[in-house]
Amino acid sequence: MDILFKALNDPARRAILDQLRQKDGQSLSELESKFDMTRFGVMKHLKLLEEAHLVLTRREGRFKYHYLNPLPLQDMINRWVAPFLQPQAQGLAALKEKLETENRMGKPDFMMQTFIRCTQDALWAALTETEQMAAYHFLCNEVRGAVSPGETVEFITPAGGAMLRQVTRKLDPKSRIEMSFEPLFMGPGAVASEMVYLIEPQGEICKLTIEHYNLAVGQEGIGEGWARLAASLKSYLETGTALKGAA
Repeated sequence: MDILFKALNDPARRAILDQLRQKDGQSLSELESKFDMTRFGVMKHLKLLEEAHLVLTRREGRFKYHYLNPLPLQDMINRWVAPFLQPQAQGLAALKEKLETENRMGKPDFMMQTFIRCTQDALWAALTETEQMAAYHFLCNEVRGAVSPGETVEFITPAGGAMLRQVTRKLDPKSRIEMSFEPLFMGPGAVASEMVYLIEPQGEICKLTIEHYNLAVGQEGIGEGWARLAASLKSYLETGTALKGAA
């Protein structure tokens, strides 16, 4: 928490976070052009934001891209604010780190990481068994289909309609899931994109990275849905209680 508060206690660093909120996945040169400071100054601020896990980085070729990671802020709110507002509030997130892994789809438009106190088997089951997927999804109580290469899953709202359709592209058992992402909740003709789950066991916890690729213009708000899903999944696996709620 000390490094998190230190990172936020500077207007320049908060401005960098605002820039990444407006456009995620920016290079150092892009960010440098937005501020009246030296390249070294921007790098210095980014380093501290990375240490606080508020910014994740991804290297693609000779470029390094920066992503806003909102989960530490949720963790801070949950620790310092939620106990006063919601006595039964559960911990939503831990500090996040950078995951270095090869990705054949190139530069992601969105990245998020969280740590969950559970076994690798338990996390894999939660991400692949439709009954469990329905149990922790923040809006849906039913998921139809199967998470298997070439198979389709649909997330069904309480009203009975499908809000999301996904086709599994590739599975690396207990470590990686690649799926399409068709946002039916955005209406007919919404452009489909691609997403990846990456699982990395670390002792008694698992690090889960969510990457989203090829987001169409106007779909930037999907990141908020991922934050809610990650928080609910974490709570479900650590406490047995999902974070269900209305949109």
